[in-house]
Amino acid sequence: MRRPSTLPIALFCALIVSPICAAEGPARAEIDYLLRCIETSNGKFIRGGTEYSPKEAADHLRMKLEKAGTRVKTAEDFITGIASKSYLNGKPYQIKLPNGSVQPAGPWLTAALERHRKKPD
Repeated sequence: MRRPSTLPIALFCALIVSPICAAEGPARAEIDYLLRCIETSNGKFIRGGTEYSPKEAADHLRMKLEKAGTRVKTAEDFITGIASKSYLNGKPYQIKLPNGSVQPAGPWLTAALERHRKKPD
């Protein structure tokens, strides 16, 4: 009689124990801040030529962040590796502001991070 493999159980345990994001402490707080900036913005997020709501954009970036695992250790890693462009086609994400102007998401998020870091605690 053949014994059942324990490999599926080991993989399941590894997935549960593995971190969702390698960033911890201040870096994780900054990434969470950037996600809140996106989610509470009044703009539209353009991905693949389609406009998305701020909530849809933040949810998409959270999903990408979760899949990135240990590759994201800092807020800068998040901006450059997750929130600036499509992993699939390399096209930059854009933000359409309420005044109608469109700008790349990377610089917009970098500016938000710089403002956040300059705020007194």
